[in-house]
Amino acid sequence: MQFFIDTANLDQIKEAQALGILDGVTTNPSLMAKEGIAGEENVMKHYKAICDIVEDKVSAEVIATDYEGMIAEGEKLAAIDPKIVVKIPMVKDGIKALKYFSKKGIRTNCTLIFSAGQALLAAKAGATYVSPFVGRLDDISSDGMILIEDIRLIFDNYQYETQILAASVRHPLHIIQCAKIGADVMTGPLSAILQLLKHPLTDSGLAQFLADHAKANSK
Repeated sequence: MQFFIDTANLDQIKEAQALGILDGVTTNPSLMAKEGIAGEENVMKHYKAICDIVEDKVSAEVIATDYEGMIAEGEKLAAIDPKIVVKIPMVKDGIKALKYFSKKGIRTNCTLIFSAGQALLAAKAGATYVSPFVGRLDDISSDGMILIEDIRLIFDNYQYETQILAASVRHPLHIIQCAKIGADVMTGPLSAILQLLKHPLTDSGLAQFLADHAKANSK
């Protein structure tokens, strides 16, 4: 499973890259605003800065919701760097835009997926990734993992090449569950990824090893 980090914070992206396990980055307008990035020119520069850190796959989201606007924005984003994946919302004109970019050989990520039907439409339109939001489904007392299971089954049934990018991942259990189901990619905060490192037996075991080493070498 590929690990993406969901942020626009350059320091966090650098930290994740330094771990040696980072496969890509996802962003959205909210994450850009959180970092104080505003204005088209500044946003474009920020995307380029992210591309300069990672090896590949930086999802950059369009703001437009109409077909012509999505095409114009998407082409501008794709021109920033070959690593850019154009992020398109799950709306009717978004499906048309996915088909357009697919024919042009531009990678896409269809975002705000909340049903298997939406994922199926995006796959048929040629999306490179679909992003089902598991955490937001959990927030309304719906099991986001069932959606991942349904999409996995449908894509496997028909050999769709579209990858399942589990988004809105909130904690390490989400990551493990997605891996067990067979999601191709997860994207979440750095904190969720780092939590995978932690186990109390690892901590106590290491403490014992160091204590025994210190005792043996103090004689």
